Amino acid sequence: MTLRSALGRPARYASLAAGALPVLAFPGVGWAWSAWVCLVPGLLLMRQAPDRREAAVRGWWFGAGFILVAMYWLIPSIGPGLLLLALLFGALQAPFGYAAHLLLAPPVDVRRAAAALVVLPSVWLAAEFARSWHALGGPWALLGASQWQHPAVLGLASVGGVWLVSAALVAANTAVALLCTVRVPRVRLTALAALTASVAGGPLLFALQSPPAAAGSAEVALVQAGQTADESARLDANVRITRGLTGPVDLVVWGESSTTADLDRDRPTLDRLRALSAATGAQLLVGEDARKADGRISKDAVLIDPAGVAARYRKIRLVPFGEYIPLRPVLGWIAGVSAAAGENRAPGAAFHLLPVTDRDGRPLPVGALICFESAFPDMSRAAAADGARMLVYQSSTSTFQSTWAPAQHASLGAIRAAETGRPVVQAALTGESVAYDRQGRRLVRLTTGDTGAATVRVDLAAPGARTWYVRLGDWVPLTAVGITALAGGAVLGARARRARTDAAARERPAPERSGAGRR
Repeated sequence: MTLRSALGRPARYASLAAGALPVLAFPGVGWAWSAWVCLVPGLLLMRQAPDRREAAVRGWWFGAGFILVAMYWLIPSIGPGLLLLALLFGALQAPFGYAAHLLLAPPVDVRRAAAALVVLPSVWLAAEFARSWHALGGPWALLGASQWQHPAVLGLASVGGVWLVSAALVAANTAVALLCTVRVPRVRLTALAALTASVAGGPLLFALQSPPAAAGSAEVALVQAGQTADESARLDANVRITRGLTGPVDLVVWGESSTTADLDRDRPTLDRLRALSAATGAQLLVGEDARKADGRISKDAVLIDPAGVAARYRKIRLVPFGEYIPLRPVLGWIAGVSAAAGENRAPGAAFHLLPVTDRDGRPLPVGALICFESAFPDMSRAAAADGARMLVYQSSTSTFQSTWAPAQHASLGAIRAAETGRPVVQAALTGESVAYDRQGRRLVRLTTGDTGAATVRVDLAAPGARTWYVRLGDWVPLTAVGITALAGGAVLGARARRARTDAAARERPAPERSGAGRR
């Protein structure tokens, strides 16, 4: 072991630990304020690295530490696979470490400080955007999602989605790092201006925007069956709670996997649900987790009315390892050492709205998504663009009941509401069941310790209402990817120029010695 590697190891371990700090901002601990400074220790470690290569390694360790802590609750599902996940996703933060050293290591002038305030948020966002790809597992614990309890900050989400909130947080952390390390007055003034803009941007947009136009309201009942002995008891609990509802409602929502009956073939169960819909005077949105006629298991949101199955939506984006194992021939062994899926579920082909009608028979198109799909900004945005007046999520996180996962999952509804200007309701089998208004304010909550129903009135979005995020889409992460590519190109170009200069210097003939002084 070289002296350099021996001295570098403590800093790498510190980077690994620093990667856990952002998790404190998410539900579980819930220190949302810490997101504005949580990256600073990691940035300082990357800045102080002896060279850019070591800074990239520290960025990798920082990213691995974040994934290990943010997704610790996956251990029952994927076991040792979590380490592989941390190594993979951690590597995405290596460019962040490289850029932090390049732009924050002394000497820092105004030009480099300004570049850091633009490039570092872009590199961070590019990594978040990459790991949000469904084939890599999908988005979870995006830094911007930590601000779910603050509708004023989520004013940024209505313009640029959760991505713009993440960008503001990283810019603020970069500004704080500059204020902590640089004494040049003009640099400090630049950093202070960026910090002020990052913190004030959301509230300013929230204040300037008029509230989304409302067009009527709907009464929605969220049914939470709680822990049950088996599938039959789960169905019985959902039916019993629904029968106990008081007052008229427009829609009753059950959690994901609330029945394991194939409602296309199980006539007795379907008749039972038809009668329940007639008795309540409302349509039921039931979670079906059943083996279908083709022999494959799928997860569907099934809309039931007194006439039978009115419509269904099949889950498109399945949970890696929980509902399918990517590259099963290679990674299938994980199922033998964990609770990973024993067989792959069948995904749906396309998203579509469900034709819900309220108790007066008026159309109430709903964007119904299933569990993990609530984490994907693009799916809720597509539902809003298609005309959904409300977003409905069905979930089941009973495997992770005593972890931070249910609260973190439920918090995503606030982000989706702010992004789309639609009210969001989520029914979970065992919690958390929640509802949010069109700006992301929480209206009702059933925790993991609750059983029963919560009825909530939500103001509906007007049919043609669209936030800027719904109109413009993922312009923020795409811009960040472009900036990251340009910055990477600039670095490669500078290295190529230095290499040419060095080669030319080596090839230049050495000057001849003067003859003066020779004997």
